[in-house]
Amino acid sequence: MQLYNTLSAKEREKLIEEAGKDRLTISFYKYAHIGNPKIFRNHLFVHWNQLDVLGRIYVANEGINAQLSVPAENFDSFKAHLDSITFLENVRLNIAIEQDNKSFLKLKVKVRHKIVADGLNDDTFDVTNKGIHVGAKEFNELIEDPETVLVDMRNHYESEIGHFENAITPDVDTFRDSLDIIEKDLAEHKEDKKLVMYCTGGIRCEKASAYYKHKGFKNVYQLEGGIIEYTRQVKDQELENKFKGKNFVFDHRRGERISEEVIANCHQCGKPCDTHVNCANEACHLLFIQCEECAKAMDDCCSDECKEIHALPFEEQKRLRKGKVDSNKIFKKGRSPVLKFKK
Repeated sequence: MQLYNTLSAKEREKLIEEAGKDRLTISFYKYAHIGNPKIFRNHLFVHWNQLDVLGRIYVANEGINAQLSVPAENFDSFKAHLDSITFLENVRLNIAIEQDNKSFLKLKVKVRHKIVADGLNDDTFDVTNKGIHVGAKEFNELIEDPETVLVDMRNHYESEIGHFENAITPDVDTFRDSLDIIEKDLAEHKEDKKLVMYCTGGIRCEKASAYYKHKGFKNVYQLEGGIIEYTRQVKDQELENKFKGKNFVFDHRRGERISEEVIANCHQCGKPCDTHVNCANEACHLLFIQCEECAKAMDDCCSDECKEIHALPFEEQKRLRKGKVDSNKIFKKGRSPVLKFKK
């Protein structure tokens, strides 16, 4: 029984191009008790592989977090399979605002300790005692209230290219970093202010809202479905869009444009730009913002050093990388002294 990918990303990309059929980029999450995540993981892989589903899915005892791409013609079959799983029946699906047939090129279903790395001990508080979920209309009204504190629960490289007006945007690298910082900064407002949170699709706020209620915040709200669902409701209900810029997404697109404002800048020359790229030097792979002019001048690299390495024959590049285990140290998400115009 096949429980792993047999095609490389390049091979899959070629097949997608040859097929010439539309795909849908979708995300969803669900907190639920999963007794045996490994068996559940294998079950999902077998069924979704048959439907040509691609994506990055995390399964844990606490639930599932999925970002994936499914052929449009197979959507009904995919939805029927989700509905056949008791705790996923009628789960909210966040369908991407901007579609890209190559948003994912492999099917990766992984068993993890948690579906979001939050660093919390869930046994110390009631994770089901969550904040109040609000839609776009009520969210817009709440953030106009002077008694509201609006907090972006995403990381610095996400909020840099897009965020809601007047939101607090913590300068953090990870979700777990933001939790204690926000509690400390808002400690004096636990009882007198409305704490309103948002994130990409809602999953981070789901856990954070329960955590902050446990920490003594009395009025906790979260944007239902995150920025993705907010954008859809704003369009469908003809509401004022209060989000400025792009919404960062964790696939090959790296971003969806929500409004026409460009609120970020190229990290190399400083001109207005909100296009995230990864350094072409595979030994670096730094995530940063780069305009077209700098991409051309720097050969898609973040620095002159990386540009020189990238120009070497591929086998020489492999030799230089051999034996070096940098893991996430190379994925600094814009934290590098070579980026002169990083905010």
